[in-house]
Amino acid sequence: MTRITGRGATGNATSRRFNLPEQEADGDWLDQRTVVDGEPPPLRTSVTIVKPRTILTRNSSPDVPFSQSINAYGGCEHGCIYCFARPTHAYHDLSPGLDFETKLFAKPDAAALLRVELARPGYRVAPIALGTNTDPYQPIEQQWRITRQILEVLAETNHPVAITTKSDRVVRDIDILAPMAAKGLATVCVSVTSLDARLSRTVEPRAPTPERRLAAVAKLSAAGIPTYVSLAPVIPAITDHEIEHLVARAAQAGAGHAFFIPVRLPHEVAPLFRAWLDTHFPERASKVMAIIQSLRDGRDNDPGFFTRMRGQGPWAELLRVRFRRACRLHGLNRDRPPLDTSLFRPPRGAQGELF
Repeated sequence: MTRITGRGATGNATSRRFNLPEQEADGDWLDQRTVVDGEPPPLRTSVTIVKPRTILTRNSSPDVPFSQSINAYGGCEHGCIYCFARPTHAYHDLSPGLDFETKLFAKPDAAALLRVELARPGYRVAPIALGTNTDPYQPIEQQWRITRQILEVLAETNHPVAITTKSDRVVRDIDILAPMAAKGLATVCVSVTSLDARLSRTVEPRAPTPERRLAAVAKLSAAGIPTYVSLAPVIPAITDHEIEHLVARAAQAGAGHAFFIPVRLPHEVAPLFRAWLDTHFPERASKVMAIIQSLRDGRDNDPGFFTRMRGQGPWAELLRVRFRRACRLHGLNRDRPPLDTSLFRPPRGAQGELF
């Protein structure tokens, strides 16, 4: 496989679930790259504006700790090879591979749409999750500022929010999040999967370095914002040896809670991940996949509720025991008060602002 500098996927793998084979035959949808001296030129990132009719996504999954979420962007330039959201690009007849990292979608009307939905007479308040599919603070947020606009609406209406991100860009919005947190309305979870900067560049090529993310945890915690650290995913034989060190650094930075999820490889993620292993870790690729399959009932992926987040078997239990002991040692995962839903006040003039 070809190593593509600054990107996670090693190619533009196609999907047979939708129309991708026909798109591939057409020939126009793939990036046209000319190889010069054996190295393809850098891929450019493009952003397409989309105009959804609604912005809140609701779910009833029993193993997901939120019932509604907002995804301001489609695709993610961070390029994490394991990202479970990659298959969503197939709905756009694009590849979950390099297209997911380079052909992005933005929803600039998100804040206005949110106003409309929060103003509906039948709206029931529940924490809104940001960052459940693609990162709300990926690089293009610097220019588009859609996540910040969403937070401004939530702050105005005293609506609770839970953020998950791999980016230290979240500290830009401390001026909004700290007053919300003082009312019990905001939490932030920062994902840190490795302390090895070189490994992180391979696994998550365009995400900020681990040290920058831990520095963000410290700044958020110092501002009084309940801050968690996610060790998700843990990749056997690649990052699992860092569990204890990651928990220790999370506690040192001021995080109050931490959690982990064994790597998941749904749909098109599995072949992309296998190709990545063959390129970057050929000497242990078979070992990594053998352990993953032992966690996933003999398959690359287990889609079952609860087991998909926990894994099964001796390896899964060993990871849980190590993680729990580390958290107990460093005082993590004690009290975790729920976000407050009682302060919400619907916005005014939402229909007029949108239309």
